[in-house]
Amino acid sequence: MMNAVKGNVVGIEIGGSKLQIVRGDPSGSITERFKFAVNPAQGAGAIRDQIRQTLESIKAAHEIAAVGIGFGGPVEWQTGRICCSHHVAGWSEFDLAAWAGPIAGAPVVVDNDANVAAFGEARLGAGQNSNPVFYITLGSGVGGGLVVDGRIYHGAMPGEAEIGHVRLDHAGATVESRCAGWAIDRRIRAAINENPGCLLARLADGRTGCEARHLKPALEKRDPMAIQILHDEAEDLAFALSHVTHLFHPEAIVIGGGLSLLGEPLRAAVAEALPRFVMDAFKPGPRVLLAALGEDAVPAGALVLAGLGLRPAGNAVL
Repeated sequence: MMNAVKGNVVGIEIGGSKLQIVRGDPSGSITERFKFAVNPAQGAGAIRDQIRQTLESIKAAHEIAAVGIGFGGPVEWQTGRICCSHHVAGWSEFDLAAWAGPIAGAPVVVDNDANVAAFGEARLGAGQNSNPVFYITLGSGVGGGLVVDGRIYHGAMPGEAEIGHVRLDHAGATVESRCAGWAIDRRIRAAINENPGCLLARLADGRTGCEARHLKPALEKRDPMAIQILHDEAEDLAFALSHVTHLFHPEAIVIGGGLSLLGEPLRAAVAEALPRFVMDAFKPGPRVLLAALGEDAVPAGALVLAGLGLRPAGNAVL
């Protein structure tokens, strides 16, 4: 039997580009939110300073019963120690749980951010009533998480479903190098260079960086170049997710992260392409769904993990 935590719990999302800290209840309901941009050049110390200040502010007004943290990188989930960050220096071998616990005055559980988002979507979002649920996040990187029988699946430590590092060919192309936000930026820049008069070029208007944001309005206008970029993205994603399907046979695959804001065109394109790569016995394959929690997937999932009152997090049950 598990003893659920009662009272105020805190959920924290530590990513490569943003830091979210929320106060809420163990059901995952958010009552207060703090959001900060992350400057990787400032290193992990600046992020920890912001976490410390925010936790102290929350603690001054509300007793904190527990803290859940989703971290953007490999984590020793059994201990709360960070293995490394692929985006921000200064996290390697840092004992995040031991550091945050005394500040909050409460127990702390730490897991990989994609695992926590997967748990949030399985518990509260698009993956409800599905089992198993695989979650893939498409943003500054590509991550994944698997929830089986209501539990986050962990392999040998550090235990993340690192789908972003799955290779798509023998030359070394990875899912992340083809499907992350920066990879879409690169595809759009190449298209603009080859066709300077195209709609994507007009939308960019000479500005560089975050070109992926122009893809949705171009798709809404049925721009052929945008459609081709979406098709290529969906093909690569579907091929990668066929490996997930053959290994884990999830009932549902949930697509989250910033690129999921492309919405139904992305979901439909992946759902259409996936069966072509799946063995006949598994067809039509998993349902492909869009994340329902948006930017709340990690913090809401972290609230639920904190509220379960469990350590290690891998024992968390829906």
